[in-house]
Amino acid sequence: MWGSLFGCNSILSMMAIAFDRYNVIVKGISATPFTIKRSLLWILLIWLFSALWTVFPFFGWGKYGPEGNMTACGTDYLVPDFLHRSYIFFYGLFVYFMPLFSIIYSYYFILSAVSAHEKSMREQAKKMNVASLRSSENANTSTEHKLAKVALVTISLWFMAWTPYLVVNFMGIFDAPPIAPLNTIWCSLFAKCSAIYNPIVFRGAIFD
Repeated sequence: MWGSLFGCNSILSMMAIAFDRYNVIVKGISATPFTIKRSLLWILLIWLFSALWTVFPFFGWGKYGPEGNMTACGTDYLVPDFLHRSYIFFYGLFVYFMPLFSIIYSYYFILSAVSAHEKSMREQAKKMNVASLRSSENANTSTEHKLAKVALVTISLWFMAWTPYLVVNFMGIFDAPPIAPLNTIWCSLFAKCSAIYNPIVFRGAIFD
């Protein structure tokens, strides 16, 4: 239950951050600014959405059950019941695929906008017959490379954390061959460790 709540919250928070960066970098001055009230509203909606998906099994849609090591609980994907299986399907749709495609969409346009800006700066510098409009360009990695690296690492870790767990759940609801309990434990562990990946990435990016 708690892993589901905080895991869902973590993914949706990543989506909100990606949308905020898209709003600022791509739309620029035409964007609607994120005020404190608007940010708090987003946080509230994320928690409510996460809590909603977490409590559905308590009201009959979906079910929690022991995982492979029998010491923790997760979504029960082995129950041969359409109602429970539909919960896992829609959970994957709204808590995995929706944030995933939103993040990819946002970062694609962010990287495109930054790349276009850098190209414009280089062309302007060439017209002014100077090496660069930024004196520290030779000492630091270009902005688009830093942004690309952070985006790539963040999305890759997101994939690594949640894809195995999703695959195991979907294999269960689609009657795939059974998976060894040890493998289900590793998938669960990667998913529940996802909350610690992003702070490490962003911390490293700050001091890069």
